Amino acid sequence: MEPSQSEMNILSNGKSHDLADDMGVPMKTLFAEDQNGTEAFRYDDAEGGLESEEFLPSANGKKPIRFTDFEGKTSFGMSVFNLGNAIMGSGILGLAYAMANTGILLFLFLLTAVAVLSCYSIHLLLKSSGIVGIRAYERLGYRAFGTPGKMAAGIAITLQNIGAMSSYLYIVKSELPLVIQAFLKADHNSDLWYLNGNYLVIMVSASIILPLALMKQLGYLGYTSGFSLSCMVFFLTAVIFKKFQIPCPFEEFSVNSTTPHHGLNISSHVHEYTNGLVHEDDDSHCTPRMFTINSQTAYTIPILAFAFVCHPEVLPIYTELRDPSQKKMQKVSNISIFVMYSMYFLAALFGYLTFYEKVEPELLHTYSRIDPYDTLILCVRVAVLTAVTLTVPIVLFPVRKAIQEMAFPSKSFNWIRHIAIALVLLMFINMLVIFAPNILGIFGIIGATSAPCLIFIFPAVFYIRIVPKEDEPLSSAPKILAFCFAALGVSFMVMSLSFIIMDWTTGSGRAAGGH
Repeated sequence: MEPSQSEMNILSNGKSHDLADDMGVPMKTLFAEDQNGTEAFRYDDAEGGLESEEFLPSANGKKPIRFTDFEGKTSFGMSVFNLGNAIMGSGILGLAYAMANTGILLFLFLLTAVAVLSCYSIHLLLKSSGIVGIRAYERLGYRAFGTPGKMAAGIAITLQNIGAMSSYLYIVKSELPLVIQAFLKADHNSDLWYLNGNYLVIMVSASIILPLALMKQLGYLGYTSGFSLSCMVFFLTAVIFKKFQIPCPFEEFSVNSTTPHHGLNISSHVHEYTNGLVHEDDDSHCTPRMFTINSQTAYTIPILAFAFVCHPEVLPIYTELRDPSQKKMQKVSNISIFVMYSMYFLAALFGYLTFYEKVEPELLHTYSRIDPYDTLILCVRVAVLTAVTLTVPIVLFPVRKAIQEMAFPSKSFNWIRHIAIALVLLMFINMLVIFAPNILGIFGIIGATSAPCLIFIFPAVFYIRIVPKEDEPLSSAPKILAFCFAALGVSFMVMSLSFIIMDWTTGSGRAAGGH
């Protein structure tokens, strides 16, 4: 998932936001009204040495009222843009593969279902937030279940962001060698070290990501969120354009070829070899399928869930919204999800209609099979690589903050710990990327674990726990619907993990996803 401008603000806004804040009540009053113990105050403790304290305003040495400089200043349109940035992520690269393994109609049904359920879960979050006046995901967990709730939410957000960073670095691993190869006109079968994705991802992590991640605050990198969304719009435009440029069947790129690169692809049918190209004798695979079930279909919902996770960013964006209200923020969420839903479907549809069942789990990688030197695709690769590389430190920052809050809640800022957590995180993510067989595994595991927690389970159980029984008894329709929603999330998690583990056990997932 791409981080938005609001992800930077979560560093300062991702704390308790009691209703008294909206009325301008001093923080001392808020402390007196909170009944959850001193641990809850740590989110609002400017003296606690949190990494985000530099974002807080100060005036004449007086203790400021929280959120004064952050809430009520963002327009409706910009809030839609910010949440769209939070939703849009690397998951878009895997949607064409998901459609190839479900068919167009089944994919559209599942995409619509996940989008609608995401809107409903945001409704649950906003209603829970409105009741207790908290606008941070972890704080809702604390208010609902105490420390275990805060820890569960923090772990889920950490796993989700680690999955996002892993997917970004996997894109670097798979795409950067192709970019270098295209610029140097190198042989794609060369064993040169600078064409080895494992070496390149380590070099990028050490030379670009780590120095940025060691900054005490990363607010100045907020501009990259807008750049990331622009890159994805450019990506979508290129996918649509290439659909009408690449015929089906198409030619597999060959170093011995001297003809244009449009034509046929490798197939299990009878082939004839002409001028260094491999030709099929029929185009039976060039017919779109409306409904498909196979061993890879189990990855579809996790991929879709991974692509729609934006829930930790919803509440901070709500805080920044001008004249905030639950109805207005719900409208922001609905519009953002609809826009991303449209982009996701178009990217999946045109990617699938270009390659059909030949599409790979990482869509951009598939274009190299036709022409690794294609100028347009090369520009798309460079744009996406730049966006994901600059996004990793932004995503790492809240993960490190969550780890510090869970493991060292009473400790003030310390440079050694600050640097050590960044190093350990980057080393772990690099190992994961190097040894992961393909990006499909990252999408699948994260989409089947943390994503259903953040989208389905936590919003529902927080709502059930936080909304007073006097207002909505457990037997009321909203509470029953929330129970069903949580049960749906648990069922989805169990089934997805079961299918993915079964697929890995048989080896078909690795075979299908491998490059």
